[in-house]
Amino acid sequence: MIKDNTALKVAEFLLQIKAIKLQPDNPFTWASGIKSPIYCDNRKILSYPPIRTYIRQCFSAKIEDTFGKPDIIAGVATGGIAHGALVAQELGLPFVYVRSSAKGHGLGNIIEGDYKEGQSVVVIEDLISTGGSSLKAVEDLRAAKLNVKGLVSIFTYGFDVAQDNFEQANCTYKTLTNYEYLLDVAIDKNYITEDQLVTLREWKNDPENWMK
Repeated sequence: MIKDNTALKVAEFLLQIKAIKLQPDNPFTWASGIKSPIYCDNRKILSYPPIRTYIRQCFSAKIEDTFGKPDIIAGVATGGIAHGALVAQELGLPFVYVRSSAKGHGLGNIIEGDYKEGQSVVVIEDLISTGGSSLKAVEDLRAAKLNVKGLVSIFTYGFDVAQDNFEQANCTYKTLTNYEYLLDVAIDKNYITEDQLVTLREWKNDPENWMK
């Protein structure tokens, strides 16, 4: 299989700055209650200017190569807001962001920023697990009569449920890197052992029952 060098480089950066932590011997507990050997916090990228710049440039290239240049960039609250604004600046485009729920006062907006019906938009997200929160933002943009060309995220776990959800929503999505590239880098750069690699692959195959 031909490797995507950009995806490998992004994965290595995420491991270097501990935006992604791998702890198969001391699992994390997600908000959903799932036990996980991996934790991802891509907000850490913002604290490292050279990596932040590289991610912004990768996002911009991926958008133009996949979708062409849209009218607007939209970030998903909260993790996609800063990255989305950086990408919009790189591409010289307007920026809006989508709240997780409508604002409880004032105008009650769910989409913040200026836009017009019919404009094309690409959505920026930091992380895809099941795709639920990302696709809610897509639905809100479509409800506002914007033309959602697709979504790009930094990282995905690659769960089948996410693929199914995006297909059902008829929404194309791309990621800068993913779980398989992450594991390739992690074993190659000695972040994990061979035994831990086996554990990490077992989790990916059945995360909900992994610790049961």
